[in-house]
Amino acid sequence: MCIRDRSTWGSQIISQIKQNNKSRGPKNMARGPKKHLKRIAAPKSWMLSKVGGVYATRSSQGPHKLRESLPLSIVLRKRLTYALNGREVTMIVMDKENQIKIDGKVRRDTRFPCGLMDVINIEKTGERYRILYDTKGRFILRNIKKEEANFKLCKIVKKQVGPNKIPYIVTHDARTIRFPHPDIHVNDTVKLDLNTHKIVDWCHFENGNICQIVGGNNIGRVGIITHRERHLGGFDIVHVKDANGKDFATRIGNIFVLGKGKKSWITLPQDQGLWLTNLEKFKQHEVGTKAE
Repeated sequence: MCIRDRSTWGSQIISQIKQNNKSRGPKNMARGPKKHLKRIAAPKSWMLSKVGGVYATRSSQGPHKLRESLPLSIVLRKRLTYALNGREVTMIVMDKENQIKIDGKVRRDTRFPCGLMDVINIEKTGERYRILYDTKGRFILRNIKKEEANFKLCKIVKKQVGPNKIPYIVTHDARTIRFPHPDIHVNDTVKLDLNTHKIVDWCHFENGNICQIVGGNNIGRVGIITHRERHLGGFDIVHVKDANGKDFATRIGNIFVLGKGKKSWITLPQDQGLWLTNLEKFKQHEVGTKAE
C-alpha cells in the first residue's frame, strides 16, 4: 500500500468517527432528573448527622421544593422515631389500614415531600402534627388538636385569568383554585378546609396582622406587620415587630400571614416564634431553675 492510499484510508476513518459522534447528539446533553442526594448536601433544616451514611433520602417531585420540604421517611425515622430503617418506613406507609395521611390524603410514597403548613395525621396513634419552622430555620412537628387538623393555611403566590376567562389562584403548596373570591389577592392567606378543599376564610396582607417569616435570616420568627416599603423594580421590604418589641425587616416573599390582628389561626411553635439572644436564654433558664 502506498503512502497516498494510507492517508486517504486514515481520513476516511476519521470522517466516519465524526459522523457517528454527530448522530449520537451533543456531548453535554442533560441526562434527566437527579435521583440521589449526598448526606452532606442535604438541607440543614433536616438536621441529619454527617456520620449516618453517605446518602440521604431525596424528596420526590411534589407540592414543595426539595430544599423547602422534609421527606416522609425522615419524618417517621428521625422526628417521630417510629422506624429504624427504610424497610420499616415502607411497612408503615404501605399498611392496608391507611395509617399515614398528609392533608387528609393517604400517601404511600416514602419520599413524599412534606412542607410548611402540611398536616400529618397518623390514624393508629391518633396523633396530628403541623409542619412549621423554629427560629433557627429547622423543621418542627407541632402537635395539634383534631379540630385544627381539619384545615391548613395557604399563601397565595399567583393570581391570573386562564383560558375561557376563568380566574384562578395558585397557593404555596401548588394548589390551583378556580373562581376565587375577588377580594383575595397575592400574598394573602386563605384557610382551606381539607375535607371539602374549599376556602373557608382569608386574611389580607396588611399592617396589624400577625405573620411568620418563612425565609431569610429571620426565618421562624413571628410578629406583627408594621410597615411595607415599596421598591419599584426591586423587592418590597416589610417591617415586623415581635411580642418582645424587637423590630426586624425582610423581603415581602418571606412573609406568611397567620391570621387577622394579633390572633393566630394555628397553634404556634413552643417558643412562640420569639428569637432570643444567648444572654436572654440564660436569664430565662435561670428564672426557670429558681421557680423549680
